[in-house]
Amino acid sequence: MKDYRRLRLYFMCIALVATLAACAGNANRESTGEYVDDSALTTKVKTAIYNDPMLEVLEIKVDTFKGVVELHGVVESEKVSAQAEKVANSVRGVKSVQNDLVVR
Repeated sequence: MKDYRRLRLYFMCIALVATLAACAGNANRESTGEYVDDSALTTKVKTAIYNDPMLEVLEIKVDTFKGVVELHGVVESEKVSAQAEKVANSVRGVKSVQNDLVVR
């Protein structure tokens, strides 16, 4: 009976470790917590861009990976591109901004 309990405890520990390892991130993949944080950060940046009257919200796409915000899309001028980068950088929690906006 004791061996059965010990064996059951052993397998429960293995299952717990496997579950925790599945949630861990690495250089190429976010952990579950990082994914949630990045989703919230993306929403904050999109909101900040939407609230800036100079920016064309429909043409600027925002992606976030481990706190680094990437801006994609097409804008009318360098001034608009710089403003989008400035707005994204102003959001709390943004580590850096990669500006991949293309000027028409």
